[in-house]
Amino acid sequence: MDEFFKMDVFFVVATAATAVVAICVCIMLAYATKFLRTLDRIAQEVEEEAQEIREDLDEMREEIRDGKNRFLSLFSFFGKGAKRAAKHTKRRKTRS
Repeated sequence: MDEFFKMDVFFVVATAATAVVAICVCIMLAYATKFLRTLDRIAQEVEEEAQEIREDLDEMREEIRDGKNRFLSLFSFFGKGAKRAAKHTKRRKTRS
């Protein structure tokens, strides 16, 4: 084989390999983008839930400071948490 033909074969193989690697990288980036969007959505939902729990705790603290029944405040806090969990479970089922 002459040197020029060897060089041609090398460049064709190298170009094909580079194209395959570039396509694989693009596919991986697409999946990574989808994964990061899902993580962002989950983080937003967790942040909303945390804010609601903070509000419930603040309300319970205010009721306890005002001298209202402490046990009733505690039960209402857990009742609100159960309602919120049921609401989110229902919403998840409708999305499927």
